[in-house]
Amino acid sequence: MSNFLDLEIFARVVAAGSMSAAARDMSLSPAVVSKRLRRLEDRLGTRLLQRTTRQIALTEAGKGFYERVVAILASVEEAESFVTRRSAMASGVLKISAPTSFGRMHVAPHLASFMAANPELTLQLVLSDDFVDLVGEGFDVALRIAELNDSTLVARKLAPIHRVLCASPKYIEKHGLPQSIDELNRHTLLATQAQDVWKLEDNSGEGTAIKPQSAIMTNSSEVIREAVLAGIGISLRSTWDVGPELSSGELQIVLPRYRASRGVGLFSVYPTRRFLPAKVRVFIDYMASLYGQSPYWDKGLDSVLNPVEQDLRAAAE
Repeated sequence: MSNFLDLEIFARVVAAGSMSAAARDMSLSPAVVSKRLRRLEDRLGTRLLQRTTRQIALTEAGKGFYERVVAILASVEEAESFVTRRSAMASGVLKISAPTSFGRMHVAPHLASFMAANPELTLQLVLSDDFVDLVGEGFDVALRIAELNDSTLVARKLAPIHRVLCASPKYIEKHGLPQSIDELNRHTLLATQAQDVWKLEDNSGEGTAIKPQSAIMTNSSEVIREAVLAGIGISLRSTWDVGPELSSGELQIVLPRYRASRGVGLFSVYPTRRFLPAKVRVFIDYMASLYGQSPYWDKGLDSVLNPVEQDLRAAAE
């Protein structure tokens, strides 16, 4: 069991980000924690952590070792919880990463009921449009809007993501409605600096790529959103971002047969494959229950999201 304590100390140091914080959490002295880590590294014959005066970072070997250690510790916790009938209880600190705008619009408003149902949990929500290093930065779970190809992470799809070209009626009245992809080049396009290329697919799945020369240069998706609403130009927007405006007519779909890649989705990702800690599981289940395959932000958009089906209905009539 002495070796098992070394593993627990190592995992606590990584999660806490420092030896002193881990020592406080475990009611140990920093000297003991440091000695245990050195002994663990000596036994393994490799360095697990890079130590500086300000921070601790995992080495390449440390990242792989940490992923496996977390799985082992979580399995032990699961076994103990099963015996004591506490498997459903979530407690401790849950560190979450989420995209900036999505987190503000579709995570933060729902936290009150989640916290009321899980009073033993403390949430640390970090909003960023960068893909964080879950293991290296100590995150328990991340929400990501992407096409996920990283096999080192476990992913669960929470909702489909639909991205459509749209503009305000004011813009369309002044500049006209493009009838083809090629005509987009004659219009004012709006995109963040991160949107180098718009990858679009038509109803048949045939793909095309547009490199927008944005009239506004910004790293803020919310600035582009406001510019589209103000009638400045055409943009590729997610329905989770502009769904209500599309339903109300404040924005109008441009080239409805085209959407961004259908492989994009909202995913929860976490580092370990063998066990999902209770605090992570209840959060992911809660998010999945909020969104699902027909998320609330797509309400009233069937005609936009299924134009082929609408054409068939019109022909039948």
